[in-house]
Amino acid sequence: MALSVPTVVAASVGPVVQTGVVDDRTITVVGAFAILGLIALSGFFSSSEIAMFSLARHRIESMVEEDVPGAAAVAELKSDPHRLLVTILIGNNIVNITMSSLATTLFGFYLSRGQAVIAATFGVTTLVFLFGESAPKSYAVENTESWATRIARPLQVAELVLLPLVVVFDRLTRVINSVVGGQKAIETSYVTRDEIQNIIRTGEREGVIDEEEREMLQRIFHFNNTIAKEVMTPRLEMTAVSRDATLDEAIETCVQSAHVRVPVYDGNLDNVVGIVSLRDLVRERDYGTGDADLEDLIEPTLHVPESKNVDDLLTEIQRERMQMVIVIDEFGTTEGLITLEDMVEEIVGDILEGDEEEPFERQDDGSWVVRADVNIDEVNERLEIDLPEGEEFETLAGFVFNRAGRLVEQGETIEYDGVRIHVGEVDNTRIIRARIEVPGSPDAGRPVDTDADAPAVED
Repeated sequence: MALSVPTVVAASVGPVVQTGVVDDRTITVVGAFAILGLIALSGFFSSSEIAMFSLARHRIESMVEEDVPGAAAVAELKSDPHRLLVTILIGNNIVNITMSSLATTLFGFYLSRGQAVIAATFGVTTLVFLFGESAPKSYAVENTESWATRIARPLQVAELVLLPLVVVFDRLTRVINSVVGGQKAIETSYVTRDEIQNIIRTGEREGVIDEEEREMLQRIFHFNNTIAKEVMTPRLEMTAVSRDATLDEAIETCVQSAHVRVPVYDGNLDNVVGIVSLRDLVRERDYGTGDADLEDLIEPTLHVPESKNVDDLLTEIQRERMQMVIVIDEFGTTEGLITLEDMVEEIVGDILEGDEEEPFERQDDGSWVVRADVNIDEVNERLEIDLPEGEEFETLAGFVFNRAGRLVEQGETIEYDGVRIHVGEVDNTRIIRARIEVPGSPDAGRPVDTDADAPAVED
């Protein structure tokens, strides 16, 4: 029986069409599995970036010392963070571009060219966002250390596979960064001082660090930027003995001032020759040979400029095994003295002895009575105000004199930016303490019990 042309064509074409349908389905299935694998690789590279660059160097060093599995590989990769980042970015981009191209090809079997591009674009973007970026990075943030140690060796393998591209793009990016003035911040994986201070404040808010611990940590940071002038006991408050004094006179001076050691001067305080301790004085007087005098008990001391950093000064004092140093100005005039206790107090806070008064006393009406020799920055921090700090003064008393432009008397009031400072006790020309009203306190703006005739100095 003869076949018609259409039947012959159908018979001849039929198997080819059937074979084409099978091939398309096979390619689609294989391509779908390939896309799943590429999504997994995208998630691997994305999570690697977060885990590796969220892990601080000091923590990596600790894990290496503890012999944590994979820590050595992490340390090796982080030894060149720029190269590591280039490896991760190259791997991630190759994976995502390949995924997009493959998806466009697969959609092309069933859709028009324009539809295939649109479907691939939105489909791949959704998959990459959910399973290649968001979920993997969230996991890496929650499991930084464990994930970093697990993916370190696979990352080393990826770096070897992509080595030619890594070398080329590593060099190119470094050249481009040098041309455009890019910083090498990626090379520094330690956190900054500001970040640590933010962590401390966050720790206090979350209840991990209490207020006293936070204040001490903040003082440690401030300590590095503190100079001798800010810490010293000023000249007016110094207790010293003359080089010509007897042992009994020196002992009496120490006892009356409640100091265990005092400076010794020759002529006047601008010529301090050393330090003498109460222990040596009593031992020599009561148990000595009886022929020694004050000159024999004087120990040498350091004379340091008022601008010297106290962090460096502490190291020097420890090295020289001294308990007290003399602070001088640019003309060699004695400005004050610093004891080891003064510097310790900069970190741990005031160490009060005997009947020594607190530097800050909160009053029932919400105001504060503050010792006038307290540094301005300490007043600002404690009272949460913003009095200006100047090079010409360091203390609350200095601020008052600077605002008034003259000596002040008890009962006078200085006002600045809503903060009212009532001068309290005054000893001759020296302010001993003042009462501060902070804006918003219950008695802010209310008259105080002071000399009615005393003038007020306002901003």
